[in-house]
Amino acid sequence: MPDSRRFAPLCTMPQTIKLPERFRHLVTTPTLRTTRERGTVSASFVDTALRCAERRGISREILLERAGIAPAVLAAPLARVSAAQYGRLWSAIADALDDEFFGQDSHPMRRGSFALLCHAALDSRDAKQALARIAGFLRLVLDDLQCEIDTSAEQVRIRFADAAGAQPMFAYATAFVMIYGLLCWLVGRRVPILAAHFRCPEPAARDEYQLMFCDAMSFDQPATFIDLAPDCVALPVVQTGATLKVFLREAPANFIVKYRNPDSLAARIRRKLRQSPPADWPDSERLSGALNMAEATLRRRLKQEGTSYQAIRDALRRDLAIARLADTTQTIAEIAHALGFAEPSAFHRAFRNWTGVRPAAYRGSPGGNSSGNLMA
Repeated sequence: MPDSRRFAPLCTMPQTIKLPERFRHLVTTPTLRTTRERGTVSASFVDTALRCAERRGISREILLERAGIAPAVLAAPLARVSAAQYGRLWSAIADALDDEFFGQDSHPMRRGSFALLCHAALDSRDAKQALARIAGFLRLVLDDLQCEIDTSAEQVRIRFADAAGAQPMFAYATAFVMIYGLLCWLVGRRVPILAAHFRCPEPAARDEYQLMFCDAMSFDQPATFIDLAPDCVALPVVQTGATLKVFLREAPANFIVKYRNPDSLAARIRRKLRQSPPADWPDSERLSGALNMAEATLRRRLKQEGTSYQAIRDALRRDLAIARLADTTQTIAEIAHALGFAEPSAFHRAFRNWTGVRPAAYRGSPGGNSSGNLMA
């Protein structure tokens, strides 16, 4: 299938909507360049996606080989995969099943459906019309999970009507990723998520789903819905046919992974650290000076966000290491040096602490370097 049937990352979004005060009304800040925050994906998501395919008789070994994910990685409870690996897996499953919804609905979402959805929403005048078209299209291709849009002065509500009963959390997440990812790209910025309520029980991977949705999540609710910032409906659609070709060119690596709050201090620090090699990362004293705040203030604000500067550095090093191991031909010694480790042995120890496995386990298989796309 041609390139026009592919997901693409949200990294092209140049702005972020901020939410201060009562309704957290939209405040946008134009930027000339955007730092990509690729992140990693929990191995539990990999296992859940594979189970969707296995229920349809597809071998996980074949899918893992195509994604370039070593089976041994899934055995480690702390293990994660790169966004590119998960994107390839997503593509491989959709290809094997001829279903872009992973067999999670009684009516398959045939190959190319998402590309057609993009074209249907592209000439919308604003986000409100785009959401209506997205919901209408999904009602045509899915039977068990119907999407409805409610708008008010308080929020924009994406409601999932599941008459057959509560769906698995992964099904809600798959549908939401498509809707939210397309919406944010259409308006050229990330739309804040205010709250998320689900009929299903709380999943074991709640923390991972919070990264996908928001902190304000609740489960075992009477209905499933996600609330977005109310002002988003007035945002104009800024994309064109030319930018759609770019949007549909790559697998959904950055489409899936996003940080919880792009305006948080932790996210600002991550973006700053990504601008320089790990060996040049500042200590907390120099960082606080660069951010024009006292070192004690830096520690206090990060603690309020549930993290620390050391935790941010470790998580970013982990994500960079996984991406390099999975998606480059650099030797482990070269990766260790690039990440600021004095000796490869120190990198080995750190990596085992981060993921529970040796760095070599992330080398995957040769098939992982082949291009894969969700809509191909």
